[in-house]
Amino acid sequence: MRLEFLKLLQIQRDLYAMPRGMERFHAYIRTMTDDEGDLALPLVAMNPMGKDHVPALLDEYIRLDADGAAEREMAALRDAYPDVAKTFRIALVLADDLKGGWTNRFASEFSYRFETRALHRRGWLTGILWTSEAPAAEAAVMASSMAVHRATYIERHGHARTLRDLLAQEGFSAARAGCTAPLLDEEDLEYTRGVLAPMLDATDRATLMACLFGDVAARDLGYPPRGLSARAGFALALTDARAAERTGA
Repeated sequence: MRLEFLKLLQIQRDLYAMPRGMERFHAYIRTMTDDEGDLALPLVAMNPMGKDHVPALLDEYIRLDADGAAEREMAALRDAYPDVAKTFRIALVLADDLKGGWTNRFASEFSYRFETRALHRRGWLTGILWTSEAPAAEAAVMASSMAVHRATYIERHGHARTLRDLLAQEGFSAARAGCTAPLLDEEDLEYTRGVLAPMLDATDRATLMACLFGDVAARDLGYPPRGLSARAGFALALTDARAAERTGA
């Protein structure tokens, strides 16, 4: 695998330095697209109309050298997957799930994890940072790392469709990135496993969202809840992937 890291946090900050309005929006479109209207930089998750909290967070990420921390992690991963021949360019993008009217955290996160065909085909990976979370260089490293491991899984197995596939992809990505959350206690873990078992071949968005993100997300998006804790599916996926790593399965 060949990885190229692009430092885009300052570019995003420069866009927010412009007055909030159509001038900034048009500058955002020009920055994101090339002369033929194709994607030049992977800034789709950015909210160009973000309010003052967004540039403030970008200032903090830049102060923490989040781009530099993620770039160093990417350098360490360049030799991790010699069987993957594709070249990827990766960048950090701040998504506004706190006060951005067009960004629902659950729907947006589902898209950046699982609906990446167009970006993947172009060789783009994004490590998504969220305005609802406190800025930390470690968050930038983790987001970038998971994006690389996720892309590797896709290269090896294709794009996930069923709940079974999605769990395997995200478990692999999270375990390889060294994630320690989300987790469930043993009782909740086994309960979740039982709830998900008859739905592992499901492909409809309502089932996938409810099983992965839990009842809070399901209700927020108008889907039937399944009696699951927050991020129960992701917690089960991480637990199973970590267990498989320990046993060499």
